[in-house]
Amino acid sequence: MSTSHGTSLNAARRRADLDHLASATVDLLVVGGGVTGAGVALDAASRGLSVCLVEAHDLAFGTSRWSSKLVHGGLRYLAQGEVGLAYESAVERGILMTRTAPHLVRALPQLVPLHGKPHDPVVMAGLRAGDVLRRLARTPSRVLPGPRRVPAAEALALAPGLRRSDLRGGLLSFDGQLVDDARLVVALARTAAGFGARIVTRARATALTGHGARVVDGLTGTSLDVRARAVVNAAGVWAGELVDVKLRPSRGSHLVLAASTLGLGGTALTVPVPGARNRYALLLPQRDDRVYTGLTDEPVDGPIPDVPTVPQSDVDFLLGVASSVLERPVTPADVLGAFAGLRPLLDTSSGPSADLSRRHAVLTADGVTTVVGGKLTTYRRMAADAVDATGLTTARSRTADLPLVGAGPPTGPARLVPRYGAEAARVAEVGEVAWAVRHEGALDADDVLDRRTRIGLVPADRAAAEPAIAHQVAEELAALT
Repeated sequence: MSTSHGTSLNAARRRADLDHLASATVDLLVVGGGVTGAGVALDAASRGLSVCLVEAHDLAFGTSRWSSKLVHGGLRYLAQGEVGLAYESAVERGILMTRTAPHLVRALPQLVPLHGKPHDPVVMAGLRAGDVLRRLARTPSRVLPGPRRVPAAEALALAPGLRRSDLRGGLLSFDGQLVDDARLVVALARTAAGFGARIVTRARATALTGHGARVVDGLTGTSLDVRARAVVNAAGVWAGELVDVKLRPSRGSHLVLAASTLGLGGTALTVPVPGARNRYALLLPQRDDRVYTGLTDEPVDGPIPDVPTVPQSDVDFLLGVASSVLERPVTPADVLGAFAGLRPLLDTSSGPSADLSRRHAVLTADGVTTVVGGKLTTYRRMAADAVDATGLTTARSRTADLPLVGAGPPTGPARLVPRYGAEAARVAEVGEVAWAVRHEGALDADDVLDRRTRIGLVPADRAAAEPAIAHQVAEELAALT
C-alpha cells in the first residue's frame, strides 16, 4: 500500500481529526465503525474522496465482533437456492484469502461426522457444489482443497472426541476462518486511515441529513456539526434509529468451550441439528485451546442493547447439538463464556428470521445512503455498492486488490504472526497493549480486552488481566498527551 498518510490510530490523531472536522467539509461521512462502515471508509478513501468515519463506541463494537469468525463460501445460500449470493460469497472469500488479508484468514478443515442413518449423498452433493463455486471464483485448490469422504479412523484422528458408536466416517471440506473478526475491522480502518480517512471513535451521530450529522464527542460531551457532501449510514442493527428503515434483528449465539475438554484439535465439526432439515451447528477451533460453538438464529424484539446477552435457551440448544456427536456430553460447567450478535436483517417477510435473505440492501432516502443486511464475508461488495450509490465519484472500486495493513511476508514471534502478519515483529518490540493504544485506536482497557485481544470472551480471563492492562493503557494514554 502506497499512501501519504500513516496508518496509526490513537488518541492524539483522534483529537486532531475532530479539530479539523469542526471547520471542514468532507466528501463522505460514514456512520458506524463495524466491518461495513470501515469497508465503506476504505473504499471511498482509496477512490480519492475525503472521508470521515464516526463510531459511537469503538471499532468492531457491535455485530462485527460477535460472528463465527468464518469467511465462508456460501454453501448455506446454495442450499436455499440463492446461487448468486453463494457465488458472491465464494468470490469475496477468495479475495480475502489470496489478495487483501491472507494474514488474517486461514483454510479451516471442517468435518461432517457420519453417525447412524446415511445421509451422505445429499451432504456430499452440497459440498461438491460448493467446490464448483470455489473453482468459479478462481480460488486455488492449494488454498482451499476439495471435499472428500474419510473413513472412521481418519475422522477420529481429526477429531478424537467424536462419539465412536455407529461412526461410519465423515465428510471433510475446507472453508475460510478469520483469526479474529475484530482484527479485520481494525485492519480496514487503519488501511483507510492510510489513505487519509479520519476515523473517530467515541463519537455518536445523533441526527443525520444528506449533508452531514450532529455528532457528540463521547469523551468530552461536546457537540459539533460534521459537514459532508454525502452520508452513508452503516450503523448495522442500529441503522433504523437514524433513518426510517425497518429491520428484523436476529440473534446469533455462541458458546466458548475448551478444545481439550471436547477432544478436538484443529478440525471444525459441522453438526446436523437433530430433527431439522438443512440446519447445522458448528464447533469451531481457535488458536488458544478454545472452541466456539454456534450458531442460533432467533428473532429479537424491542430496544437494541449495546451488548446482547445469551439466553439459557440458546445455551441448552447449543450444548445439546454439540453433545449429539461427542463421546463426552458437554455440560453447562464446560462453558467458559458466551457471546451473541444481532444480524441487521432487512424486514422483507413475515416468516422466521432464518428465512430472511442475507443479501445486503443499499437504500437512499432524504439524501442519506443506508446499507443493511449482508454478512461479514461480503463486506467489501457492500461497501463498494454503498459508495457507488452516493454518486460522489465515477472511479471504480479498488479494494479487491488493496492489501490490508499486516499483509505481506510475516516476521516476528509465531504466536503474534497469525494476528498481526507483517507487523508482528514491531508488535513484539513494544507489546500488544502498547501497540493497541499507539497504533490501533484503543482508548481504554475495554478496547484492549474486548476487541484488540479478545481476552474478554472468557470472563475469568478478563477479570484476571484487567488490572494490569488498565494500568498500562493509562500510562500509554498519558504519554500521548
